[in-house]
Amino acid sequence: MKLTILGGGGFRVPLVYGALLGDHAEGRVSRVTLYDTDAGRLTAVARVLAEQAQGVPDAPEVVATDDLDEALRGADFVFSAIRVGGLEGRAADERVALDQGVLGQETVGAGGIAYGLRTVPVALDLARRIARLAPHAWVINFTNPAGLVTEAMSRHLGDRVIGICDSPVGLGRRIARVLGADPDRAWIDYVGLNHLGWVRALHIDGRDELPRLLADPALLGSFEEGRLFGADWLRSLGAVPNEYLHYYYFNREAVRAYQEAEQTRGAFLRDQQEGFYARMKDPAAPALATWDRTRAEREATYMAENRDAAGAGEREESDLESGGYEQVALALMRAIARDERTGLILDVRNRATLSVLDADAVVEVPCLVDANGAHPVAVDPLPYHAVGLVTAVKAVERAVLEAAESGSRSAAVRAFALHPLVDSVTVARRLVEGYREVHPGLAYLDRP
Repeated sequence: MKLTILGGGGFRVPLVYGALLGDHAEGRVSRVTLYDTDAGRLTAVARVLAEQAQGVPDAPEVVATDDLDEALRGADFVFSAIRVGGLEGRAADERVALDQGVLGQETVGAGGIAYGLRTVPVALDLARRIARLAPHAWVINFTNPAGLVTEAMSRHLGDRVIGICDSPVGLGRRIARVLGADPDRAWIDYVGLNHLGWVRALHIDGRDELPRLLADPALLGSFEEGRLFGADWLRSLGAVPNEYLHYYYFNREAVRAYQEAEQTRGAFLRDQQEGFYARMKDPAAPALATWDRTRAEREATYMAENRDAAGAGEREESDLESGGYEQVALALMRAIARDERTGLILDVRNRATLSVLDADAVVEVPCLVDANGAHPVAVDPLPYHAVGLVTAVKAVERAVLEAAESGSRSAAVRAFALHPLVDSVTVARRLVEGYREVHPGLAYLDRP
Protein backbone atom coordinates (compact mmCIF):
# COMPACT_ATOMS: atom_id res chain seq x y z
CA MET A 1 0.00 0.00 0.00
CA LYS A 2 1.37 3.40 -1.00
CA LEU A 3 1.14 6.52 1.17
CA THR A 4 2.02 9.96 -0.21
CA ILE A 5 2.75 12.78 2.25
CA LEU A 6 2.26 16.28 0.87
CA GLY A 7 4.50 18.54 2.91
CA GLY A 8 6.94 15.66 3.25
CA GLY A 9 9.68 17.94 4.55
CA GLY A 10 7.53 19.00 7.48
CA PHE A 11 8.83 18.70 11.03
CA ARG A 12 6.12 16.29 12.23
CA VAL A 13 6.50 13.75 9.40
CA PRO A 14 8.71 11.46 11.56
CA LEU A 15 5.73 10.99 13.89
CA VAL A 16 3.76 9.46 11.04
CA TYR A 17 6.63 7.27 9.90
CA GLY A 18 7.25 6.14 13.46
CA ALA A 19 3.65 4.97 13.72
CA LEU A 20 3.99 3.08 10.42
CA LEU A 21 7.09 1.30 11.72
CA GLY A 22 5.00 -0.25 14.47
CA ASP A 23 2.44 -1.68 12.04
CA HIS A 24 3.42 -5.17 10.92
CA ALA A 25 0.02 -6.46 9.83
CA GLU A 26 -0.75 -7.70 6.35
CA GLY A 27 -1.71 -4.90 3.98
CA ARG A 28 0.39 -2.29 5.82
CA VAL A 29 1.96 0.71 4.09
CA SER A 30 5.00 -0.54 2.17
CA ARG A 31 6.07 2.69 0.47
CA VAL A 32 6.04 6.30 1.66
CA THR A 33 6.53 9.07 -0.90
CA LEU A 34 7.54 12.43 0.54
CA TYR A 35 6.63 15.45 -1.60
CA ASP A 36 7.84 18.96 -0.82
CA THR A 37 8.92 22.05 -2.73
CA ASP A 38 11.89 22.56 -0.37
CA ALA A 39 14.69 20.13 -1.22
CA GLY A 40 16.67 20.93 1.92
CA ARG A 41 13.78 20.10 4.22
CA LEU A 42 13.07 16.91 2.27
CA THR A 43 16.65 15.77 2.70
CA ALA A 44 16.64 16.55 6.41
CA VAL A 45 13.43 14.64 7.12
CA ALA A 46 14.55 11.70 4.96
CA ARG A 47 17.66 11.47 7.17
CA VAL A 48 15.52 11.31 10.31
CA LEU A 49 13.33 8.60 8.77
CA ALA A 50 16.38 6.58 7.73
CA GLU A 51 17.62 6.55 11.33
CA GLN A 52 14.15 5.61 12.58
CA ALA A 53 14.09 2.64 10.20
CA GLN A 54 17.43 1.22 11.35
CA GLY A 55 16.93 -2.28 12.73
CA VAL A 56 13.36 -2.57 11.37
CA PRO A 57 13.57 -5.24 8.64
CA ASP A 58 10.17 -4.51 7.05
CA ALA A 59 10.34 -0.71 7.29
CA PRO A 60 8.37 1.06 4.55
CA GLU A 61 10.50 2.26 1.65
CA VAL A 62 10.92 6.04 1.58
CA VAL A 63 11.06 8.01 -1.67
CA ALA A 64 11.50 11.80 -1.77
CA THR A 65 10.44 13.94 -4.74
CA ASP A 66 9.58 17.49 -5.74
CA ASP A 67 7.40 16.25 -8.62
CA LEU A 68 3.79 16.46 -7.43
CA ASP A 69 2.29 14.39 -10.24
CA GLU A 70 4.84 11.63 -9.66
CA ALA A 71 4.06 11.67 -5.94
CA LEU A 72 0.33 11.31 -6.50
CA ARG A 73 0.17 8.65 -9.19
CA GLY A 74 -0.72 5.26 -7.75
CA ALA A 75 -1.25 6.55 -4.21
CA ASP A 76 -3.71 4.63 -2.04
CA PHE A 77 -3.67 7.31 0.67
CA VAL A 78 -2.60 10.94 0.51
CA PHE A 79 -1.70 12.67 3.75
CA SER A 80 -1.90 16.46 3.35
CA ALA A 81 0.22 18.46 5.78
CA ILE A 82 1.27 21.51 3.76
CA ARG A 83 2.07 24.95 5.18
CA VAL A 84 1.55 27.67 2.59
CA GLY A 85 3.90 30.54 3.37
CA GLY A 86 5.88 28.51 5.90
CA LEU A 87 6.39 29.54 9.51
CA GLU A 88 7.48 32.97 8.33
CA GLY A 89 3.92 33.37 7.05
CA ARG A 90 2.50 32.25 10.39
CA ALA A 91 4.67 34.74 12.27
CA ALA A 92 3.46 37.52 9.95
CA ASP A 93 -0.18 36.46 10.48
CA GLU A 94 0.27 36.81 14.24
CA ARG A 95 2.01 40.16 14.11
CA VAL A 96 -0.47 41.86 11.74
CA ALA A 97 -3.37 40.76 13.95
CA LEU A 98 -1.75 41.77 17.24
CA ASP A 99 -0.94 45.20 15.77
CA GLN A 100 -4.71 45.62 15.37
CA GLY A 101 -5.38 44.38 18.91
CA VAL A 102 -6.88 41.03 17.88
CA LEU A 103 -5.75 37.42 18.09
CA GLY A 104 -3.36 36.10 15.46
CA GLN A 105 -3.32 32.37 16.34
CA GLU A 106 -2.85 30.21 13.24
CA THR A 107 -6.29 28.55 13.28
CA VAL A 108 -8.39 30.88 15.45
CA GLY A 109 -9.52 34.42 14.71
CA ALA A 110 -7.73 36.75 12.32
CA GLY A 111 -4.63 34.57 12.00
CA GLY A 112 -6.69 31.55 11.09
CA ILE A 113 -8.59 33.52 8.43
CA ALA A 114 -5.37 34.82 6.90
CA TYR A 115 -3.91 31.32 6.87
CA GLY A 116 -7.09 30.02 5.26
CA LEU A 117 -7.03 32.69 2.55
CA ARG A 118 -3.46 31.66 1.68
CA THR A 119 -4.08 27.91 1.90
CA VAL A 120 -7.51 27.28 0.36
CA PRO A 121 -6.51 28.13 -3.26
CA VAL A 122 -3.58 25.70 -2.99
CA ALA A 123 -5.74 23.04 -1.35
CA LEU A 124 -8.34 23.35 -4.10
CA ASP A 125 -5.67 22.87 -6.75
CA LEU A 126 -4.37 19.82 -4.89
CA ALA A 127 -7.87 18.35 -4.64
CA ARG A 128 -8.45 18.76 -8.37
CA ARG A 129 -5.10 17.16 -9.13
CA ILE A 130 -5.72 14.23 -6.77
CA ALA A 131 -9.15 13.67 -8.33
CA ARG A 132 -7.48 13.46 -11.74
CA LEU A 133 -4.31 11.49 -10.93
CA ALA A 134 -5.37 9.34 -7.96
CA PRO A 135 -9.18 9.17 -8.11
CA HIS A 136 -9.35 6.12 -5.84
CA ALA A 137 -7.07 7.53 -3.15
CA TRP A 138 -8.33 8.53 0.28
CA VAL A 139 -7.08 11.93 1.43
CA ILE A 140 -6.32 12.50 5.11
CA ASN A 141 -6.05 16.21 5.78
CA PHE A 142 -4.05 17.68 8.64
CA THR A 143 -3.37 21.01 6.92
CA ASN A 144 -4.65 23.86 9.07
CA PRO A 145 -7.19 25.33 9.42
CA ALA A 146 -8.16 21.65 9.20
CA GLY A 147 -11.95 21.93 9.08
CA LEU A 148 -11.93 24.76 6.54
CA VAL A 149 -9.34 23.08 4.30
CA THR A 150 -11.15 19.73 4.47
CA GLU A 151 -14.41 21.42 3.44
CA ALA A 152 -12.65 23.15 0.53
CA MET A 153 -11.14 19.87 -0.71
CA SER A 154 -14.46 18.03 -0.28
CA ARG A 155 -15.93 20.16 -3.07
CA HIS A 156 -13.81 18.09 -5.47
CA LEU A 157 -13.19 14.89 -3.49
CA GLY A 158 -16.51 14.43 -1.67
CA ASP A 159 -16.31 12.04 1.27
CA ARG A 160 -12.90 10.74 0.14
CA VAL A 161 -11.22 13.56 2.07
CA ILE A 162 -11.30 13.28 5.86
CA GLY A 163 -9.79 15.76 8.29
CA ILE A 164 -7.99 14.74 11.47
CA CYS A 165 -6.92 16.54 14.64
CA ASP A 166 -5.31 15.22 17.79
CA SER A 167 -6.87 17.79 20.16
CA PRO A 168 -10.22 16.08 20.86
CA VAL A 169 -8.64 12.64 21.17
CA GLY A 170 -5.96 13.94 23.54
CA LEU A 171 -8.61 15.71 25.64
CA GLY A 172 -10.74 12.57 25.86
CA ARG A 173 -7.75 10.45 26.87
CA ARG A 174 -6.74 12.90 29.60
CA ILE A 175 -10.29 12.93 31.01
CA ALA A 176 -10.47 9.13 30.99
CA ARG A 177 -7.16 8.80 32.81
CA VAL A 178 -8.18 11.35 35.45
CA LEU A 179 -11.29 9.25 36.05
CA GLY A 180 -9.18 6.11 36.42
CA ALA A 181 -10.53 4.56 33.22
CA ASP A 182 -8.84 2.94 30.23
CA PRO A 183 -8.93 5.57 27.44
CA ASP A 184 -9.22 2.82 24.83
CA ARG A 185 -12.55 1.73 26.35
CA ALA A 186 -14.07 5.20 26.49
CA TRP A 187 -16.65 6.60 24.06
CA ILE A 188 -16.21 10.36 23.85
CA ASP A 189 -19.29 12.47 23.12
CA TYR A 190 -17.51 15.32 21.39
CA VAL A 191 -19.11 17.75 18.95
CA GLY A 192 -18.33 20.99 17.15
CA LEU A 193 -15.98 22.28 14.47
CA ASN A 194 -12.23 21.85 14.28
CA HIS A 195 -10.64 23.65 17.27
CA LEU A 196 -14.15 24.60 18.42
CA GLY A 197 -15.73 21.65 20.21
CA TRP A 198 -16.82 20.30 23.57
CA VAL A 199 -16.67 16.96 25.40
CA ARG A 200 -20.23 16.63 26.68
CA ALA A 201 -20.03 13.09 28.01
CA LEU A 202 -17.50 10.30 28.42
CA HIS A 203 -19.01 6.84 28.52
CA ILE A 204 -17.27 3.90 30.19
CA ASP A 205 -19.15 0.61 29.92
CA GLY A 206 -22.28 2.54 28.97
CA ARG A 207 -22.13 4.94 31.95
CA ASP A 208 -21.44 8.67 31.58
CA GLU A 209 -18.59 9.47 33.95
CA LEU A 210 -18.28 13.18 33.11
CA PRO A 211 -20.65 14.33 35.92
CA ARG A 212 -18.29 12.71 38.44
CA LEU A 213 -15.42 14.75 37.03
CA LEU A 214 -17.36 18.03 37.02
CA ALA A 215 -18.44 17.52 40.65
CA ASP A 216 -14.88 17.08 41.93
CA PRO A 217 -12.68 20.24 42.07
CA ALA A 218 -9.57 18.17 42.82
CA LEU A 219 -10.06 16.03 39.72
CA LEU A 220 -10.77 19.10 37.58
CA GLY A 221 -7.53 20.68 38.73
CA SER A 222 -5.49 17.60 37.91
CA PHE A 223 -5.34 17.97 34.11
CA GLU A 224 -4.50 20.75 31.68
CA GLU A 225 -7.96 21.85 30.50
CA GLY A 226 -9.24 21.90 34.08
CA ARG A 227 -6.46 24.26 35.09
CA LEU A 228 -6.76 26.29 31.90
CA PHE A 229 -10.50 27.01 32.14
CA GLY A 230 -11.06 26.66 35.89
CA ALA A 231 -13.43 24.35 37.74
CA ASP A 232 -16.22 26.91 38.13
CA TRP A 233 -16.41 27.64 34.40
CA LEU A 234 -16.41 23.97 33.43
CA ARG A 235 -19.20 23.22 35.89
CA SER A 236 -21.14 26.19 34.51
CA LEU A 237 -20.82 24.82 30.97
CA GLY A 238 -21.51 21.24 32.00
CA ALA A 239 -18.84 20.21 29.51
CA VAL A 240 -15.08 20.33 28.92
CA PRO A 241 -14.13 22.55 25.97
CA ASN A 242 -11.33 21.94 23.52
CA GLU A 243 -8.27 23.91 24.66
CA TYR A 244 -8.64 26.29 21.69
CA LEU A 245 -11.86 27.67 23.19
CA HIS A 246 -9.66 29.43 25.74
CA TYR A 247 -9.09 32.00 22.99
CA TYR A 248 -12.86 32.67 22.97
CA TYR A 249 -13.74 32.43 26.66
CA PHE A 250 -10.69 34.41 27.81
CA ASN A 251 -10.00 36.44 24.69
CA ARG A 252 -8.87 39.70 26.27
CA GLU A 253 -6.50 37.90 28.60
CA ALA A 254 -5.10 35.80 25.75
CA VAL A 255 -4.55 38.81 23.46
CA ARG A 256 -2.81 40.71 26.24
CA ALA A 257 -0.57 37.74 27.03
CA TYR A 258 0.39 37.36 23.36
CA GLN A 259 1.08 41.09 23.04
CA GLU A 260 3.34 41.00 26.09
CA ALA A 261 5.17 37.81 25.08
CA GLU A 262 8.81 38.08 24.06
CA GLN A 263 7.93 36.56 20.69
CA THR A 264 4.86 35.00 19.11
CA ARG A 265 4.40 31.24 18.85
CA GLY A 266 4.93 31.33 15.10
CA ALA A 267 8.17 33.29 15.50
CA PHE A 268 9.39 30.82 18.14
CA LEU A 269 8.66 27.81 15.92
CA ARG A 270 10.19 29.55 12.90
CA ASP A 271 13.45 30.17 14.75
CA GLN A 272 13.45 26.73 16.35
CA GLN A 273 12.86 24.87 13.11
CA GLU A 274 15.32 27.01 11.16
CA GLY A 275 17.89 25.88 13.72
CA PHE A 276 16.91 22.23 13.30
CA TYR A 277 17.06 22.27 9.50
CA ALA A 278 20.35 24.19 9.59
CA ARG A 279 21.88 21.53 11.88
CA MET A 280 20.68 18.84 9.49
CA LYS A 281 23.00 20.25 6.82
CA ASP A 282 25.87 18.78 8.83
CA PRO A 283 26.22 15.14 7.68
CA ALA A 284 27.69 14.22 11.08
CA ALA A 285 24.72 15.55 13.08
CA PRO A 286 22.64 12.77 14.70
CA ALA A 287 19.36 13.33 12.85
CA LEU A 288 16.90 11.45 15.06
CA ALA A 289 18.35 12.66 18.37
CA THR A 290 18.37 16.27 17.15
CA TRP A 291 14.77 15.97 15.99
CA ASP A 292 13.72 14.41 19.32
CA ARG A 293 15.22 17.26 21.35
CA THR A 294 13.58 19.88 19.15
CA ARG A 295 10.19 18.15 19.37
CA ALA A 296 10.35 17.91 23.19
CA GLU A 297 10.95 21.66 23.46
CA ARG A 298 8.11 22.34 21.04
CA GLU A 299 5.61 20.26 23.05
CA ALA A 300 6.64 21.69 26.43
CA THR A 301 6.04 25.29 25.27
CA TYR A 302 2.66 24.63 23.58
CA MET A 303 0.03 27.30 24.46
CA ALA A 304 2.40 28.76 27.06
CA GLU A 305 0.81 32.24 26.82
CA ASN A 306 -2.65 30.83 27.55
CA ARG A 307 -1.36 28.96 30.59
CA ASP A 308 0.33 32.13 31.82
CA ALA A 309 -2.90 34.11 31.38
CA ALA A 310 -4.85 31.45 33.32
CA GLY A 311 -2.19 30.94 35.98
CA ALA A 312 -2.14 27.25 35.01
CA GLY A 313 1.64 26.85 35.40
CA GLU A 314 3.94 24.64 33.38
CA ARG A 315 2.72 21.61 31.46
CA GLU A 316 2.89 18.41 33.48
CA GLU A 317 4.19 15.13 32.11
CA SER A 318 0.65 13.78 31.73
CA ASP A 319 -0.31 16.84 29.66
CA LEU A 320 2.46 16.31 27.12
CA GLU A 321 0.76 13.27 25.60
CA SER A 322 -1.36 14.43 22.69
CA GLY A 323 -4.05 12.42 21.01
CA GLY A 324 -1.31 11.44 18.58
CA TYR A 325 -2.50 12.65 15.18
CA GLU A 326 -0.18 10.08 13.65
CA GLN A 327 -2.01 7.32 15.54
CA VAL A 328 -5.37 8.74 14.43
CA ALA A 329 -4.14 8.76 10.83
CA LEU A 330 -2.88 5.18 11.10
CA ALA A 331 -6.12 3.97 12.68
CA LEU A 332 -8.10 5.71 9.93
CA MET A 333 -6.00 4.12 7.18
CA ARG A 334 -6.27 0.69 8.78
CA ALA A 335 -10.04 0.93 9.12
CA ILE A 336 -10.50 1.85 5.46
CA ALA A 337 -7.84 -0.40 3.92
CA ARG A 338 -8.66 -3.49 6.00
CA ASP A 339 -12.32 -2.81 6.79
CA GLU A 340 -11.47 -2.76 10.51
CA ARG A 341 -14.53 -1.01 11.93
CA THR A 342 -13.48 1.56 14.51
CA GLY A 343 -14.66 4.77 16.17
CA LEU A 344 -12.70 8.03 15.73
CA ILE A 345 -13.36 11.76 16.12
CA LEU A 346 -12.90 13.21 12.63
CA ASP A 347 -13.65 16.18 10.40
CA VAL A 348 -16.28 15.07 7.89
CA ARG A 349 -19.24 16.41 6.00
CA ASN A 350 -22.16 17.03 8.32
CA ARG A 351 -24.94 15.30 6.38
CA ALA A 352 -27.71 15.43 9.01
CA THR A 353 -25.56 15.29 12.16
CA LEU A 354 -26.01 18.89 13.35
CA SER A 355 -29.35 20.36 12.36
CA VAL A 356 -28.07 23.95 12.58
CA LEU A 357 -25.68 23.34 9.66
CA ASP A 358 -26.21 22.19 6.08
CA ALA A 359 -25.22 18.77 4.78
CA ASP A 360 -21.93 19.89 3.18
CA ALA A 361 -20.58 21.74 6.22
CA VAL A 362 -17.54 19.93 7.65
CA VAL A 363 -17.93 19.24 11.37
CA GLU A 364 -15.78 17.49 13.99
CA VAL A 365 -17.73 14.61 15.53
CA PRO A 366 -17.45 10.93 16.47
CA CYS A 367 -17.51 8.70 13.40
CA LEU A 368 -17.65 5.00 12.67
CA VAL A 369 -15.06 4.11 10.04
CA ASP A 370 -15.03 1.12 7.69
CA ALA A 371 -13.98 0.29 4.13
CA ASN A 372 -16.52 2.82 2.82
CA GLY A 373 -15.06 5.72 4.77
CA ALA A 374 -16.10 7.72 7.83
CA HIS A 375 -19.75 7.92 8.88
CA PRO A 376 -20.72 10.59 11.44
CA VAL A 377 -22.65 9.30 14.44
CA ALA A 378 -25.91 10.95 15.48
CA VAL A 379 -25.36 13.40 18.34
CA ASP A 380 -27.62 15.42 20.63
CA PRO A 381 -28.38 19.02 19.57
CA LEU A 382 -25.92 21.72 20.55
CA PRO A 383 -26.80 24.03 23.46
CA TYR A 384 -27.54 27.60 22.38
CA HIS A 385 -24.18 29.01 23.52
CA ALA A 386 -22.44 26.47 21.27
CA VAL A 387 -24.88 27.05 18.40
CA GLY A 388 -23.90 30.73 18.38
CA LEU A 389 -20.19 30.08 18.12
CA VAL A 390 -20.44 27.17 15.68
CA THR A 391 -22.75 28.94 13.24
CA ALA A 392 -20.80 32.21 13.43
CA VAL A 393 -17.47 30.50 12.72
CA LYS A 394 -18.99 28.40 9.94
CA ALA A 395 -20.28 31.61 8.33
CA VAL A 396 -16.70 32.93 8.50
CA GLU A 397 -15.37 29.76 6.85
CA ARG A 398 -17.90 30.06 4.05
CA ALA A 399 -16.85 33.69 3.46
CA VAL A 400 -13.20 32.55 3.26
CA LEU A 401 -14.18 29.91 0.69
CA GLU A 402 -16.08 32.52 -1.32
CA ALA A 403 -13.11 34.90 -1.26
CA ALA A 404 -10.65 32.16 -2.21
CA GLU A 405 -12.75 30.95 -5.13
CA SER A 406 -13.81 34.34 -6.48
CA GLY A 407 -11.00 36.71 -5.49
CA SER A 408 -13.55 38.96 -3.77
CA ARG A 409 -11.97 41.41 -1.35
CA SER A 410 -15.36 42.21 0.17
CA ALA A 411 -15.88 38.52 0.99
CA ALA A 412 -12.50 38.54 2.75
CA VAL A 413 -13.49 41.63 4.74
CA ARG A 414 -16.76 39.91 5.65
CA ALA A 415 -14.86 36.87 6.90
CA PHE A 416 -12.79 38.96 9.30
CA ALA A 417 -15.65 41.24 10.37
CA LEU A 418 -18.02 38.38 11.21
CA HIS A 419 -15.55 36.50 13.36
CA PRO A 420 -16.43 36.77 17.09
CA LEU A 421 -12.79 37.59 17.91
CA VAL A 422 -12.60 40.51 15.46
CA ASP A 423 -16.16 41.96 15.49
CA SER A 424 -15.28 45.23 13.74
CA VAL A 425 -15.70 46.09 10.08
CA THR A 426 -13.09 48.82 10.40
CA VAL A 427 -10.52 46.44 11.88
CA ALA A 428 -11.48 43.83 9.27
CA ARG A 429 -10.64 46.24 6.44
CA ARG A 430 -7.30 47.07 8.04
CA LEU A 431 -6.53 43.37 8.44
CA VAL A 432 -7.21 42.61 4.78
CA GLU A 433 -4.91 45.43 3.67
CA GLY A 434 -2.28 44.50 6.25
CA TYR A 435 -2.21 40.88 5.14
CA ARG A 436 -2.12 41.81 1.45
CA GLU A 437 0.98 43.91 2.17
CA VAL A 438 2.92 41.09 3.88
CA HIS A 439 1.66 38.16 1.80
CA PRO A 440 2.17 38.52 -1.98
CA GLY A 441 0.07 35.38 -2.42
CA LEU A 442 -3.03 37.32 -1.38
CA ALA A 443 -2.77 39.60 -4.42
CA TYR A 444 -5.57 37.47 -5.92
CA LEU A 445 -8.03 39.38 -3.69
CA ASP A 446 -8.39 42.03 -6.39
CA ARG A 447 -12.14 42.01 -7.05
CA PRO A 448 -14.57 44.27 -5.18
